[in-house]
Amino acid sequence: MAEHNDLGKNAEVQASEWLKTKGYELLEMNYRHGHAEIDLIMKHQGLLVFIEVKFRTGTGFGFAEEFVDATKRKLVIKAADHYIYQIDWQKDIRFDIVGVYKDRNGNLNFKSFEDAFY
Repeated sequence: MAEHNDLGKNAEVQASEWLKTKGYELLEMNYRHGHAEIDLIMKHQGLLVFIEVKFRTGTGFGFAEEFVDATKRKLVIKAADHYIYQIDWQKDIRFDIVGVYKDRNGNLNFKSFEDAFY
């Protein structure tokens, strides 16, 4: 696997752990439906939350939320629709983006964008 893929997968694990400290419950990681993938599916305060995780080593090329384009949003929504149907979810949902940023010292910082799309 390419190094950037390893960095992305590690960022997903780290984001999941960070969200757990905020009261989120992990249901699925890397849920796939067709060509679509949802990085994290979690529950939080009665909501089903679909989370796209973006890892950045800096902000020189832009912020994490800027890298989720319309095509990616459509794919995530399609996979989310399938998951909702599969588990017969009847309550509210939300789509979030979590940016994972590595600073100059190698420390990870997180920024959550709730209700990022849909």
